[in-house]
Amino acid sequence: MKLRKIAAVAVAMMLCVTALFAGGNKEATSASGRPVLRVAMECGYAPYNWTQTTDANGAVPIADSNDYAYGYDVMMAKLIAERLGYDLQIVKLDWDSLVPAVLSGTVDCAIAGQSITSERLQMVDFTEPYYYASIICLVNEGSKYENAQGVQDLAGATCTSQLGTIWYDVCLPQIPNANILPAQESAPAMLVALASGRVDLVCTDMPTGQAALVAYPQMRLLDFAGSDDDFQVSQEEINIGISVRKGNTELLDGINSVLETLTTDDFNRMMDEAISVQPLAQ
Repeated sequence: MKLRKIAAVAVAMMLCVTALFAGGNKEATSASGRPVLRVAMECGYAPYNWTQTTDANGAVPIADSNDYAYGYDVMMAKLIAERLGYDLQIVKLDWDSLVPAVLSGTVDCAIAGQSITSERLQMVDFTEPYYYASIICLVNEGSKYENAQGVQDLAGATCTSQLGTIWYDVCLPQIPNANILPAQESAPAMLVALASGRVDLVCTDMPTGQAALVAYPQMRLLDFAGSDDDFQVSQEEINIGISVRKGNTELLDGINSVLETLTTDDFNRMMDEAISVQPLAQ
């Protein structure tokens, strides 16, 4: 669940784009003769999406690569493509390239753990949420913050999170007297900062935290949800949706028709499965 500030280049691209796209990429068809749904993601944000070297567990080839993508987002993309009659193509892009790619029509949609924020809604349309993620913190076993019961108990902690996310921009400043170090470029880098002892804690979302515990058993997860001292975030910052180009109502309605058949329990079951098969869980 990452909230990046949209780069100025994305605005420029939006203004320059004049061609209208509806539905999936109907100009491109696969060997089966079906239209291709081009889905963008980082392929490096477990458990939402990651890169692996084989098609184990049903992973999908990454376009223009010898590698494969899997994770919660790929599972969701496969389900949507199957029900709507598309063949699926996964396009690996940097986080900051996702919205520009949707704007330009390079891809049909991005399924990449994007929060449905008012900032993004100015540029792209979003489906209904396909996951709901709460905010948590991670600390190392034995940390003086290991038994924290709320945000106030984290006072004075040295901390960091991922660059351009609500975890860094919104949550960490809520910790009293926090020593906030520069943001990390990626979620893996954030976790390395904690594992190495450079920080006391990191802030992230629940799925990322659950996946981290598999890779780093010495870490402990702090969840203040339901307490009187939780991080204060808006619904738009925890509702995660699939972004499509503005005006692409055919694809938007099609994806929503699939999502409305799924429940929160379905989302959680799929996420649990993704966490159980992520590469570091093997």
